[in-house]
Amino acid sequence: MNKQITLAMGNGGEENNELISKIFYKAFENEILAKSEDAAVIEDGKLAFSTDSFTVSPLFFPGADIGKLAICGTCNDLAMMGATPKYLTCSVIIEEGFATRDLEKIVRSMKKELANNGAIVVSGDTKVVPRGSVDKIFINTTGIGHIQKEGISSNMISQDDVILVSRDIGCHGATIFAAREGIELSSDLKSDCASLTHQVQALIEAGVAITALRDATRGGVSAVLNEWAKQSNICIEVEEESIPVSQEVYGICEMLGFEAVNLANEGTFVLAVKKEDEAKALEVLHNFENSHNACKIGAVSDAYVGKVILLSAHGTKRFLDTPTGELLPRIC
Repeated sequence: MNKQITLAMGNGGEENNELISKIFYKAFENEILAKSEDAAVIEDGKLAFSTDSFTVSPLFFPGADIGKLAICGTCNDLAMMGATPKYLTCSVIIEEGFATRDLEKIVRSMKKELANNGAIVVSGDTKVVPRGSVDKIFINTTGIGHIQKEGISSNMISQDDVILVSRDIGCHGATIFAAREGIELSSDLKSDCASLTHQVQALIEAGVAITALRDATRGGVSAVLNEWAKQSNICIEVEEESIPVSQEVYGICEMLGFEAVNLANEGTFVLAVKKEDEAKALEVLHNFENSHNACKIGAVSDAYVGKVILLSAHGTKRFLDTPTGELLPRIC
């Protein structure tokens, strides 16, 4: 392991996994943490508990801002465990000289997204640090939610499951990069940042047999699939042509040499559901604007346990590995 922290260690890929496992998991080892879920399941399966920090640059971007991102991020982590968000804490570190007008705008975004999730902020903390100590503003949110469906786990995926994705991928990563680099696009490309609580609750109410859910944030869809393959000791085979990618995202990937499956998302999730409920799950998702193009992208096998295989339209196969390197730091 590198003797110094690098930006790659915060990008949701292989280096990030190594940092977490060799330092944090090693120190804090316990059976709840070892499950490596989006949120901890506590109180005999009644509550989900999660925390996240947000340092995105720029703070305001097409489709959202750091405030909306902070609420969506934590509420989505709770939703991925079948929970409805109820209570959040909010801690903010603000750089001296930050505009109060921008702070008010960020807080208004947070308030709006809290209402969308039916959640409230019940505690918080504010720190102001000298100019140059942080980059404008950092936000941490912690959330607790009531679990509506027990047993959702990324450690339980089997060959009885199919793999779905809720919408086209990579919009958040592509948007942040374009905004950061000042690339002017003649398109409506914007971040997919959105709360996923309502989609998940609709799936639960429809009786869909959900095995696992995961929002594809840092490291994108490829990071999620690789984590699942290792956690459940399975092989996931993905049809490359089935992965939905918008023309705008595809264009940025072509121009810059990115792979859409590695780009971050903030309103897109991957699902493992029982084969017999594939059609039902897609029917539910298609009722939502944010997931109107949800589709099946893969299946589970035992071909190469712990690996993800990408199947091309030409009949070739290659391993889809966990992202490495400094793809896009400060993405969320």
